[in-house]
Amino acid sequence: MIAFKDGDRKMCIKDENKFDFDRIIDRINTSSIKWDLLENIYGEKDLLPLWVADMDFPSPKEVTAAITERAKHPIYGYTAISDDYYNAIISWNKRRYGYEIEKDWIFHSPGVVPAINWLIQCLTEKGDKIIIQEPVYHPFKHGIEINERIPVINELSFKDDSYEMNLEELQGLIDDKTKVLILCNPHNPVGRVWSKSELIALGELCLKHGIIVIADEIHGDLIYKNYKHIPFASISEEFSDICITCSAPTKTFNLAGLQCSNIIIKNPELRKKLAEYLDKLHLQGPTPLSIVGVQAAYNYGEPWLEALLSYLEDNVKFTMGFIKENLPSVKVIPPQGTYLLWLDFRGTGLNREEINERLLKKAKVALNDGYMFGKLGYGFQRMNIACPKTILKEALTRITLAFQE
Repeated sequence: MIAFKDGDRKMCIKDENKFDFDRIIDRINTSSIKWDLLENIYGEKDLLPLWVADMDFPSPKEVTAAITERAKHPIYGYTAISDDYYNAIISWNKRRYGYEIEKDWIFHSPGVVPAINWLIQCLTEKGDKIIIQEPVYHPFKHGIEINERIPVINELSFKDDSYEMNLEELQGLIDDKTKVLILCNPHNPVGRVWSKSELIALGELCLKHGIIVIADEIHGDLIYKNYKHIPFASISEEFSDICITCSAPTKTFNLAGLQCSNIIIKNPELRKKLAEYLDKLHLQGPTPLSIVGVQAAYNYGEPWLEALLSYLEDNVKFTMGFIKENLPSVKVIPPQGTYLLWLDFRGTGLNREEINERLLKKAKVALNDGYMFGKLGYGFQRMNIACPKTILKEALTRITLAFQE
């Protein structure tokens, strides 16, 4: 059940002015990877950053207030995870998706990428095969390879300006060494929100072959109108039994620096494997500040999120219209979710190196080179549009001028 009915959403959006997403906040000298490491990463000065996936918006005021209040207490000692923390996660999933989970299913991780790497290590052996669906978030492949497993690439099919799963090809890729499939839902970078029918078809194939699904659902709260995020594990008991869900409030509420994500596992045997692995690492849980921040986000952040989604949709529409009018050789793949746009530069007739040179040296805009997401990303770029419209318009103007020469 969704927390906001249509009338509630309209009311929330009508009052959007209480959430100032147009305000430009200076992030220079805040140890921001997005802003302060630009020259180190891209080798150019004075770049406008529309790359790494965090937002240039302030988090909900309730989060700031909760962290500030806790910070007033001068002792930041070892901290236990309270029932209030677990209940915030449980309530969020039930309210937003009708997905009922239990406290014992939830593990803490500092991030989804560490979680996926842990799971690779405790669920598979060296030489095992793990399926990913490229073009896809590049740490998946890196995590597989650095842990000495074998990535199996099931390429997405691209037609009519959209992407689909190629399950017929996937069937032929599976053998007795194939142990895990990493599902990206919603899909980063192509912006697909997988439908229930697509997820069922994928799940039935994984059930048939005894494949565990690691579902990266970190962008699951960032869904646009007419689309719906369906947690893979919520579809059926059978799917829940083979699924490990990785989610977080960090993309949703711009909390990446709090280092908090969730690993949700219903299957007790899979839980036992992860628990035994984590026991060897002797990791601590979340910090006292991240605990109260996450609780505040999940308990009080929905009005902010609804206003954010409206603002992001406006940014999507603005970007698509701007590029269509001013740079028709570039195509924007219409997103169904996430604040990451997938731009097709192949129509410019330039190769990958020439595209990057135009963006960095002439436009002075930092995007993510699509090739990093797999070979099907050649000629594409990923753009983060979670920023004030003035910054977005400046970036688009720079890009247009650089490619009109």
